[in-house]
Amino acid sequence: MPELPEVEVVRRGLAEHVLGRTVADVELDGHRVARRHVAGPQDLRDRLAGRRVADVRRRGKYLWLDLGDSLGLLVHLGMSGQLLVEDADAPREKHLHARFRFTDDGPELRFVDQRTFGGLALADLGEGGVPTTIAHIAPDLLEAAFDRPAVVRRVKARDSAVKRVLLDQTVASGIGNIYADEALWRAGVHGERVASTLTGPRIGRLLDHAAQVMREALDEGGTSFDALYVNVNGASGYFDRSLAAYGQAGRPCRRCGTPIRREQFMNRSSFSCPRCQPRPRRRLTPRERG
Repeated sequence: MPELPEVEVVRRGLAEHVLGRTVADVELDGHRVARRHVAGPQDLRDRLAGRRVADVRRRGKYLWLDLGDSLGLLVHLGMSGQLLVEDADAPREKHLHARFRFTDDGPELRFVDQRTFGGLALADLGEGGVPTTIAHIAPDLLEAAFDRPAVVRRVKARDSAVKRVLLDQTVASGIGNIYADEALWRAGVHGERVASTLTGPRIGRLLDHAAQVMREALDEGGTSFDALYVNVNGASGYFDRSLAAYGQAGRPCRRCGTPIRREQFMNRSSFSCPRCQPRPRRRLTPRERG
């Protein structure tokens, strides 16, 4: 699933191509793309027509078009969703689910989704212009609203594995499996370390590493492992060449040369260095402690 850098790359591309333009009409293919819009696809089409794109915004992995009057079009890319800017006469993509035409007759915006986990929905914009449907999502590490000391305290209060806490979008949004593993490697912390056992300064450094690795990924267009993760012009990111831990199983650690290991974690994989990130000892239960 695209993480913060990949979604921000798309946001910037959209801002360049659709900001200030007015929607003429929207074509939706099937009901699935609008399943999150409770009133249904026809209502979504009717309410989008004539709306001007006032801003293109993001929080964590969520993206939305600000349509004015406290209304936004929330876009979730899911596992394979793509927003592409195409000429009107460009060939129709195989998995095209929505196409936006604009009153200026310029390039149209298309939503393509191979696995159909993504979707579109209108939402009221609340405090700070954030859709009310995602108000529970915490500010991300690259937002001006990110409160580092408060997040350090929140992480420190958790008795869960620190990687689980990093992935909790109500703590700090935008971090997914890729950038969690990269931040943990940079910090020299194993993802199974219990968050509350880490010192405040070490948690702060871990968050700083997460922010820095995402900035670096953003500079390189994000991480694209296949053709599903692309910018609005179809270009892939190339930060995968810079990954030190994620997906590097069996390759030498860039710090110490020890082969990177792969472990199971929450129905997915975690990658870490056995030497730089030693696995924590299992904590004894109260019964075991006697």
